[in-house]
Amino acid sequence: EVQLQASGGGYVQPGGSLRLSCSASGFTSDYYAITWFRQAPGKEREWVSCLSRADGNFYYADSVKGRFAISNGDIRGTASLRMKSLEFDDTAVYYCAARPGFCSGYIPESQWNYWGTGTQVTVSS
Repeated sequence: EVQLQASGGGYVQPGGSLRLSCSASGFTSDYYAITWFRQAPGKEREWVSCLSRADGNFYYADSVKGRFAISNGDIRGTASLRMKSLEFDDTAVYYCAARPGFCSGYIPESQWNYWGTGTQVTVSS
C-alpha cells in the first residue's frame, strides 16, 4: 500500500524560506512521479510542481517558477520542495501526491493516485 506524508510547513515572514518534504512508501520502484498542489482559503486547489523520480525531470507552475525548487530528497522515497522569497499569496495548505510513471507538467488532481495529508504554510508579517 502506497502512503504519503507531507511535512515541513509553518509560519514565515514575507521573503522567507521553508522546505517541505514528502515521504512516499510502498512503491516497489522509482518509476513514479511526485507532485505538490496547494489550496488557499476560499480558493480551488492549485498545482505547484512535479518531479519524475526515474529521470529527475521537474516542472513548475508560473506562479512559483524561480522561487520554488523540487528535488529528490536525501532519504530514499522522499521529495523536497524548497520555497524561497515567500509571498502572502503562498499561504495555503500544501499537499503532495504521487502516481506511477512520469510527469511532464500539469496533470489534473483526478489523475494522481495517492495523496498525503496536507501541511500548512502561512506567510505573515
